[in-house]
Amino acid sequence: MQEIVQAIVIGAVQGLTEFLPVSSSAHLIVLPRLLGWDDMLINSAEFVVMLHMGTLAALLAYFWRDVLELLGAGWAALRERSLAGDPKRKLALVLILTIIPAGIFGLLFENFIDTFFRDSIIVVPFILVVGAAILWLAEKLGTRERDLDRVDYADAALIGVAQALALFPGISRSGITLAAGLFRGLTREAAARFAFLMGIPIIAGAGLWKMRSIAEGDAGDVDIAVLAAGVIAAAVSGWLAISVLLRYLRTHSTGIFIAYRLVAAAVFVVLLALGGQI
Repeated sequence: MQEIVQAIVIGAVQGLTEFLPVSSSAHLIVLPRLLGWDDMLINSAEFVVMLHMGTLAALLAYFWRDVLELLGAGWAALRERSLAGDPKRKLALVLILTIIPAGIFGLLFENFIDTFFRDSIIVVPFILVVGAAILWLAEKLGTRERDLDRVDYADAALIGVAQALALFPGISRSGITLAAGLFRGLTREAAARFAFLMGIPIIAGAGLWKMRSIAEGDAGDVDIAVLAAGVIAAAVSGWLAISVLLRYLRTHSTGIFIAYRLVAAAVFVVLLALGGQI
């Protein structure tokens, strides 16, 4: 029962922090250590990726209409070999292009990222600060003039590379892609919506890749009840986070999240130091 409660807590944290620009990976690495939760499944990279399948479910539940439209537009573009001036077809192609940098980077550095930051946990709070600085600069320099139907291939290149950097715990996938969108002149809501849509294929790909390890027995003994509790908690909290963030960004800046990242980084350092873990 204790493991299920821990899974629900970690799943809820994953769902909220995956979509709010505060870094889910930083919280998932630091929080179990601070709370003294040493369960091997809860602290495994495989469990974290399965939680991402919960957040993937949240994305699909929230954006199912957009996904169906983009799949239809993408298929039409392939069949006719033309964008035909259709912004949906262009958006579908742009989203596909953003997958490439993160996919390559993930395949090359997966093992290093999975182990290094769990062993060198003190690095994570400092990366939280770096992510806060990037988001602050994006707020200051971004023109916020373009909507989602005006994204282009330059956006795909910059935001795709930004998504690859999100593999480092503390950067935040939603945070760095939101910042890249702002640098490219997108409105806050458009940048966030684009970040969420481009996350669907990359989260799905990472989840399927890790599920291969579990299926092959490389992840050790897996408690299905614990896994299910975490995934469901991540899905529910993730859907709520998406809904709240998109409404919030229509009328507010990301300043509250920048401040949170700085405070969280300081708190993590202090607590880790008091616990003798740095």
